[in-house]
Amino acid sequence: MLVIIPTYNEADNIQALIPALLVLSPGLEVLVVDDGSPDGTGQIAEGIRARIPRVHVLHRSHKMGLGSAYVAGFKYALERGFDLVFEMDADLSHDPSAIPEFMKAIEQADVVVGSRYLNGVTVVNWPLSRLFLSYGANLYTRIITGLPLHDATGGFKCFRREVLEAIDLSRIRSDGYSFQIEMNFLAWRRGFRIIEIPITFTDRRAGISKMSRRIIWEAIWMVWRLRFVDLWSRLGGGRHRAPLGARGESER
Repeated sequence: MLVIIPTYNEADNIQALIPALLVLSPGLEVLVVDDGSPDGTGQIAEGIRARIPRVHVLHRSHKMGLGSAYVAGFKYALERGFDLVFEMDADLSHDPSAIPEFMKAIEQADVVVGSRYLNGVTVVNWPLSRLFLSYGANLYTRIITGLPLHDATGGFKCFRREVLEAIDLSRIRSDGYSFQIEMNFLAWRRGFRIIEIPITFTDRRAGISKMSRRIIWEAIWMVWRLRFVDLWSRLGGGRHRAPLGARGESER
């Protein structure tokens, strides 16, 4: 299995996160996708890679966005034959010790989503404004698209390789919140089994949040784009959505 960690200026966090992941399982490997971090995050990751073969690093010349970083990581994982692929933030907001729960859950699913809103609200140290924005975005997404997830915007996830193979990654252009929504929606529309497990999300202790107005607006419009594309495919005689829980073998 491969854990993909996109980074931009996460030097204070990556040194703690990678060792915490590697001790979980000898079969776990880590891919850092660094967008030319000025603070030397890429060089730190490279130094760890030189000592530990289970760590891999993709260096990109400049800040290109979360979505494209994950797409690059997904392609890397598929090319090298990884069967399970994780998404995870670099800022220690996602607890590495939750990964065994993902491993257990993926035995009965194709995608496992770590949810902050499955059992109430399990978010620590967020200002109310940020919490309301996130919770509202997920409610909005569920209403508009019908996607049956409490936390469609979360970034702590596990995919089976079959899911990533079934999605045309070259057509993914979204970023941030909208990237997470789009990947969940595309997997759901193809009939893959998606389940949520509760996680505790703790706001970053070091570094600066990458949230911006552009990311928020992109997510708002992405929801409607997915809705309209879905309706168009139905009106045009496209395949109907398989029920949540079905594998959708005809589409794989």
